[in-house]
Amino acid sequence: MANSDYYATLGVRPDASQDEIKKAYRRLARELHPDMNPDPETQERFKEITQAYEVLSDPNKRQMYDMGGDPFGGAGAGAGAGAGGFGAGFPFSDIMDAFFGTAAGARGPRSRARRGRNATIRVDLDLRESAFGTTRELVVDTAVICEVCQGAGAAAGTHPDTCDMCNGRGEISQVTRSFLGQVMTSRPCPQCGGFGTIIRNPCQECSGDGRVRTRRTIKVRIPAGVEDGTHIQLAGEGEVGPGGGPPGDLFLEIVERPHDIFERRGDDLHCTVQIPMTAAALGTVLTVETLDGAEEIDVRPGTQSGQVITMYGRGVQRLNESGRGDLLIHVNVETPTRLDAAQEELLRELSKQRGEERPPGKFAPGQQSFFSRLRDAFNGR
Repeated sequence: MANSDYYATLGVRPDASQDEIKKAYRRLARELHPDMNPDPETQERFKEITQAYEVLSDPNKRQMYDMGGDPFGGAGAGAGAGAGGFGAGFPFSDIMDAFFGTAAGARGPRSRARRGRNATIRVDLDLRESAFGTTRELVVDTAVICEVCQGAGAAAGTHPDTCDMCNGRGEISQVTRSFLGQVMTSRPCPQCGGFGTIIRNPCQECSGDGRVRTRRTIKVRIPAGVEDGTHIQLAGEGEVGPGGGPPGDLFLEIVERPHDIFERRGDDLHCTVQIPMTAAALGTVLTVETLDGAEEIDVRPGTQSGQVITMYGRGVQRLNESGRGDLLIHVNVETPTRLDAAQEELLRELSKQRGEERPPGKFAPGQQSFFSRLRDAFNGR
């Protein structure tokens, strides 16, 4: 390609900007890359656009080319285009940039300021606090910005020095051989860690980290309706990042303590009350405990063990919604175990009047005898 028109090869004007040249090369590289077009003609075309870009993307080589000189310093075009069509030291990042966008080829030192870590603390609540919400003051062990160096990490009156290994670029380059020929790859500078600078005089307060650990108190509002295992995110309340970077988030993990009376199932509450046999038969009014205080409920005559009395809207407030769950009261009818002679005589008389001296055994609805269940098991039901 010694006599080739590099501008025509890339399809750009002689006065094209570096950005226009890069865009043209990226477009053509995606179309003509050997991995996608294995035929020899396309591979040769790919070598041509690569060599053209190698010259036009380098200001010094481009100037020499525009003046009619040899941009390869006398080595000739053939020597510059390796087996894969890339000149010696051709930056591999430009190839990556062509396929994956500018982010893949982005270079330069990275900032010392990084986002802080998230933190999680447990908050123990009783059922009433979970149901109606509460306010808590929490002591958090966290990292805050160092007030001495204001997050810079360097001692007062000093500043980080430019790394002499990478000259402040944050990365070092090396030429390696690959299936594309000789390519230049980059990696973070091992001396400065990719920052481009070195803190030779670290702040004595934070040892160069830019932050110190402390305990602080925050006041938080726990919303109504949270339950065991709920996580509440407090944005920006986590640890400050190294180098004075932005803070992470603080997560509150709710731990709900068991209640002596109520069992929570979602937004509903369940409890069990025991009533005497006579109250179940005749009906009565019971005073029961709720989250809102003591309230009365009607027990209808003939109430059986296992029946449920529902108190609507006496459960837990729904999280981030209006309304509450229900309170479900499970009835357990108590059978007397100790009777005096008079009480026993009254019950015998009642049994006689109801014809229940020798009652037949009746299965409850939906239940099966032992032999029926055994038969169904053998029949595979």
